[in-house]
Amino acid sequence: MKFNIPHSRPTISSKDISSVIKVLRSQHITQGPVVDNFERIFSKYHNVKGSVALNSGTSAIHLSLLALGAQKGDEVIIPSFVCSALLNAVLYTGAKPILADVNNHDFNLSIESVKNSITKKTKAIMVPHMFGLPADIKDFVALGIPIIEDCAQSLGAEYNKQKVGSFGAISVFSFYATKVIATGEGGMVASNNTKLLNKIYDLREYDKKKFCKLGFNYKMTDVEAALGLSQMEKLPELINKRKSIAKIFNEAFSNYNVQIPTALPRKEHIFYRYIVNLGKSSAATIRTLNKKGIHCACPIFEPLHKQMNMDPKRFPNSQELYKNTVSLPIYPSLLKQEVDFIIQSFKNCLEK
Repeated sequence: MKFNIPHSRPTISSKDISSVIKVLRSQHITQGPVVDNFERIFSKYHNVKGSVALNSGTSAIHLSLLALGAQKGDEVIIPSFVCSALLNAVLYTGAKPILADVNNHDFNLSIESVKNSITKKTKAIMVPHMFGLPADIKDFVALGIPIIEDCAQSLGAEYNKQKVGSFGAISVFSFYATKVIATGEGGMVASNNTKLLNKIYDLREYDKKKFCKLGFNYKMTDVEAALGLSQMEKLPELINKRKSIAKIFNEAFSNYNVQIPTALPRKEHIFYRYIVNLGKSSAATIRTLNKKGIHCACPIFEPLHKQMNMDPKRFPNSQELYKNTVSLPIYPSLLKQEVDFIIQSFKNCLEK
């Protein structure tokens, strides 16, 4: 059998489709009551005071930074081993992005690297929960600097049995097509700070404002929210499917001399990505698997320090992980025969 297994794909059910069709037939397809309901359900799930639905995760980061007052002359700490959306959002505000290294064992932001990066100009620290595994978020909150939790890859994950996205001053989520739940494009901000939430509600709207008051057209539509609500209903099922595939992978690869993703104390991993550290260059393995129809990749496009032409010696873990890791396909719609083929093909690579 010939396989063509994408690195990621959405999991769309007939109920998801029916929910969207219902909104289309209502003829109210822009931001409206369905968005309001999505925000309410999302807030309840995370046990926070409020949530604001937006058109992308990048918009969520941008408005969160603006709500915290980030501007030219400020600094915002972000990891190097992360997608460029964080970098772009900081630059949108005029603030200066300050890169920090990550931990080798969990890909999350290094608290020591962050401590060494803090100055009097530090306005906020962005802490992603990378690939579905929570960061040590309480350590960052204890620094006393506003924390933006980036939960784009970790919806449903828990730290000390508390949902990620409920620790920082503000948290951001993405509902891009291949995220934990999908609305095609979309994002959310969640917070227990009413003042910050009100600022973001205001920034989301570009119209009906006093002259020269800043606003953006970052609204989510009821069509997208309908899909989001339908996906939220099955979130536990989606996460359990990811966990079950990860368990199968772990059992298959545990005897090889590679670093596989596992649960850590106090942290519930939802396995948005299944990242393996080979301890050596992953380029040949990625090429081999891609030729077999298993679309794999480095977990990120490239570290931000590389994009910014910074000295890689300042970010040793980010640099090593970029060179040595491979992201295998893992998502709820993977079929058993696809899982089996991934396992056998990857084993063949490891045994060479």
